[in-house]
Amino acid sequence: MEVLTKFLAGTLKSITSKCVVLLVTVLILRALLFPSFPGFDGIEWSNLVYIRTPVLNSDFGIRQDKFLVVPQLVWGLNNQKIAFARACLTARMLNRTLLMPSLSASLFYKEIDLLQPISFDKVFQFEKFNALCRGFVWLGRYSDVSNRTQVLEMEKGSGRRWTVERDLSQLKEYGKGSFDDHEVIRIVGKNPFLWHDHWPVKDYAKVLECLDLNDEIAKEADRVVSRIRDVGREVIGHTKAVEPENKSLPYVAVHMRIEIDWMIHCKKLERRLNTDQICSGKEEIIERVRNIAGLKTPVVVYLAVADKLLNNSSILQGWEGGFLPFEKKKLGVDGIYNKHPYLIQSAIDYEVCLRADTFVGNSFSTFSSLIVLERTQKMIRMSVTNMCGENVRWPSYAYNIPGESNGPMRWVTNMSESSLQAISYGTNHISC
Repeated sequence: MEVLTKFLAGTLKSITSKCVVLLVTVLILRALLFPSFPGFDGIEWSNLVYIRTPVLNSDFGIRQDKFLVVPQLVWGLNNQKIAFARACLTARMLNRTLLMPSLSASLFYKEIDLLQPISFDKVFQFEKFNALCRGFVWLGRYSDVSNRTQVLEMEKGSGRRWTVERDLSQLKEYGKGSFDDHEVIRIVGKNPFLWHDHWPVKDYAKVLECLDLNDEIAKEADRVVSRIRDVGREVIGHTKAVEPENKSLPYVAVHMRIEIDWMIHCKKLERRLNTDQICSGKEEIIERVRNIAGLKTPVVVYLAVADKLLNNSSILQGWEGGFLPFEKKKLGVDGIYNKHPYLIQSAIDYEVCLRADTFVGNSFSTFSSLIVLERTQKMIRMSVTNMCGENVRWPSYAYNIPGESNGPMRWVTNMSESSLQAISYGTNHISC
């Protein structure tokens, strides 16, 4: 080493020698820091010049230079949420980014001009969705597309001849070869809610779990929940001396499906399926809720119902026995709802029911089914081992199915199901 030092000291007298020393130093550092990796974290070395190669999947899991476009999402809020999740999982299967779809603010779906399109990020948080679902699915904006002229159209089949197997085969075909060369694939045809299902419940749950309401809508839901709990203090007689002001008083949320459109639909469904466990009238719902085992009274009951479609003004009557029913108007929160279109009203009601200490719904309702799915997920995250046991936090029930002592049946989502069929179209086979 001493000889090498003396040699270098002597040669530094010339400019040429200095350059040689600098080159030798760089080569030594390279050998020490990058001993044997021709490509280190996407970096390739060639004549001391590095070339960064694109790493499309390492950070995000899904390519962000290939895109999928789907039709506008229609029908009720929760049908649209399922359609969105199905579109996300379709894009995931094709290893593509889903371009942010348009939702529908109204319930009209046959008259396209009455759909009142509303942007996804006007309802849900765009950036937070990608942060939570990073590596599983990815949502993009149309501004991310570099070439909007060469779009490949992919038509979804329909009718009895278009089977689950054919649909899956089509997706596999469009995920390779010349089809996959296109930057954008646009699916044309029916609403994604009606597409064939190829994914397990847990995959849907993962996508739906990434959906967070935007701040404005979440604050509206906060106001409604706060009002419910305040009313509980007032009518039940709690005072600050007895209950701290910041202590959350429990409430029961009942998704009371007795609207005109629902009763017509469920009667037809009962005849087709040869069952009597889908429709429930007001009296049956009240009786089942009042027979929930272990429910402490007095308790406030929030009735979630589509007021405009309701043909029964007496939903607040007949409860008694410590059950204190409230709907939007009696709570004084109808003004919060009325300033928003249908979709936002439904999103607020969904959040209010989701946060309830006890939820009671109809197992053939998509709204109820997705709430129970999220509540089941919440219990799983809290490591609840026996979700059907007594004194479980966030219990859910189906009032259309009789349970213990003529109360509603306990309800949790079976997360091991291979498809979302039961949640999409309803069932009376619930896990508890």
